[in-house]
Amino acid sequence: MVAGFATLASASQKYKPKSCWDTANTQSELNECAASDLDSTDKELNRVYHQILKKYADDPVFITKFKAAQRAWLQFRDAELAAVYPHDSEPTQYGSVFPMCHSGEKARITFLRVKELKRWAEGIDEGEVCAGSVKFKDEVKPRKDSSSKK
Repeated sequence: MVAGFATLASASQKYKPKSCWDTANTQSELNECAASDLDSTDKELNRVYHQILKKYADDPVFITKFKAAQRAWLQFRDAELAAVYPHDSEPTQYGSVFPMCHSGEKARITFLRVKELKRWAEGIDEGEVCAGSVKFKDEVKPRKDSSSKK
């Protein structure tokens, strides 16, 4: 019986879908992988951003300042990329890897922002004395709908 499960587990591992990076064979395919990673990271950024807007909707002052901070961060991200790749209007300057590298760097910067934003989305431990506008974990947990109780 145990040998049967081991064989089944081994067979299922062989059929696991591989990531784009595992199957890419050309620079064009690598560029597509990086673009896909960036797209996923950007979607996560937007998901977390909208989650924060919803969880903090009761604080319009925070929402106004948070939106301004996010707009400023987008400008920072674009300026940072321009500093890393100052000749991006001349992609031949960086070779055929440029689309992959540019997307990868943008995804890296965006991932770090997602990590920062999750502080607001997930909350922090109670007792943090410098919490500022960040709610505690028990304040941002999804609440059960009390109208469904009888």
